[in-house]
Amino acid sequence: MTYDEIRHFADSWGLIVMVAMFLLFIAWPFRKGAARHHDEAANMIFKEDDNGRR
Repeated sequence: MTYDEIRHFADSWGLIVMVAMFLLFIAWPFRKGAARHHDEAANMIFKEDDNGRR
């Protein structure tokens, strides 16, 4: 494979793959069922802990 062939592949398919990954990363937090995880993470600091005592 020459440099030009690799460059052509990256210019076409590489761009498509990066756009698809970008859209996936943007859509991932809005998927069905993600609200439970977001609520859990948001309230994590308010949960009681034992301060290292057992």
